[in-house]
Amino acid sequence: MTKVPPSLDDLDRMARAAWAELPAEFRASAGDVLIRVEDFADQEVLADLGIEDPFELTGLYSGVDLTQQSIMDAAPSQPMVFLYRRAILDEWIERGDVDLAELVAHVLVHEVGHHFGLSDDHMDQLLEETD
Repeated sequence: MTKVPPSLDDLDRMARAAWAELPAEFRASAGDVLIRVEDFADQEVLADLGIEDPFELTGLYSGVDLTQQSIMDAAPSQPMVFLYRRAILDEWIERGDVDLAELVAHVLVHEVGHHFGLSDDHMDQLLEETD
């Protein structure tokens, strides 16, 4: 029997379920962040980040974080969180110690953390404190 890997829609459902489980205050503070699931980051994004292997990028925040927004900004772009299905699936398989939905939720929360202006180091520190 051949197993079919989770689709883009499957990961989208997991991400939306994870978002819905976050505290209402957190979701309200985040505002209108769009969530998009794609197989991989495009070549332009990878080049901008200096990443050669698309499997190295599981997620990305795109937009102006809340600490940098100003009412003086001309029509700011919609903040977006990208989740990259193939990279997430690769990490899930390599790790083998985490539920896929939990990994999707982790990547989602990590990227939303950037929306709040948190650095990778700060988020890693917060995650260590909660473990």
